[in-house]
Amino acid sequence: MALGLTGGLFVLSGCSFIENSPMPRGSLIEADDYNQLKPGVSNRADALDLLGSPTSKATFDDNTWIYVSMMTAPTPANFPHVTKQQVVVLNFDQAGTLRSLRTLGPKDAKHPGMVGDKTPTPGTKINILQEIIGNVGRYNPMQGMMNNSSFGGGNNGMGMSNGPGHGGAGNSLP
Repeated sequence: MALGLTGGLFVLSGCSFIENSPMPRGSLIEADDYNQLKPGVSNRADALDLLGSPTSKATFDDNTWIYVSMMTAPTPANFPHVTKQQVVVLNFDQAGTLRSLRTLGPKDAKHPGMVGDKTPTPGTKINILQEIIGNVGRYNPMQGMMNNSSFGGGNNGMGMSNGPGHGGAGNSLP
């Protein structure tokens, strides 16, 4: 009884080690910070002062800055669960003045779907005629009978060596 109670307390005490504490990821920015930026008034230097360096810039447009932040909580034997996610997109004009500021949340996310199609691989499909013709000459019922040696090597009946076996004779040259 005491052993069972001690074991139960030990198991329950181990649960405190697996605590679901939230973990911040990305550029942690608050609404108070990016609400200070005003389109038409603020510039890139203001954005850097308030928000820091962007998480990413648009691939073909250095005037679009993207800040990504999320809070995750670990889940046992699985990927972390996203509890809060926010994306702030800043668009600047060529002079560096802020044109627009957008905030995106989980409801704005577009989840990619998996495509069930198969990628065709040319040259891997063969018909029955190619299979029959391709196997001609591969099967030789007399192959096992042509070995004269019991050591794994020897000649195959045509004077050619079958393998590296030499029956303990060593590596000697003729």
